[in-house]
Amino acid sequence: MTKKEQLEQLNKKMLACSKCVLRKTCRVVVSGEGNAETEIMFIGEGPGQKEDELGRPFVGSAGKFLDEMLGEIKTKREDIYIANVVKCRPPENRDPFPEEAIACWPWLQEQIKIINPKLIVLLGRHSMERFLPGQKISQIHGKALRKDIPGLGSLVFYALYHPAAALYNGGMRGVLIEDFKKIPKVLKAIKK
Repeated sequence: MTKKEQLEQLNKKMLACSKCVLRKTCRVVVSGEGNAETEIMFIGEGPGQKEDELGRPFVGSAGKFLDEMLGEIKTKREDIYIANVVKCRPPENRDPFPEEAIACWPWLQEQIKIINPKLIVLLGRHSMERFLPGQKISQIHGKALRKDIPGLGSLVFYALYHPAAALYNGGMRGVLIEDFKKIPKVLKAIKK
């Protein structure tokens, strides 16, 4: 079975999930999308209103900015894979609770196993906390870190501020773009 077929099967299982309270309040499970054969996987925190309406990750304002930054490194959305820590929208776009992230962890873990990316780009502090607990995004943004994750092995992470942060704080835009532009160099260094 190809990676794409494996992800399609996994997505079907996710759509039937009701392990946490978020499934009761969202419209649809937003599993993830993109290239199953990619070397780069992006992980955000959770779907927002637009994502819940369309069933796709990063399609709102933050998603438009993400697409713009991908263009800066001559990459398209179709070249990468995008997923979230939680697969259902938290009510009123609140931060996901730890127990909700834990309930979704097996799904995210399986996505990572199937895709087997060389680099995982963490978008925002909630996705960073899932893999690099106790870190401060203000201190590690724009830096590649290798960490052994039980059940997944040794992975390379690259933490960025969430694209939405730049929408609320214009000063973050430049920082985020500069960090984003380093992604091709980080990937090249990993592949050596």
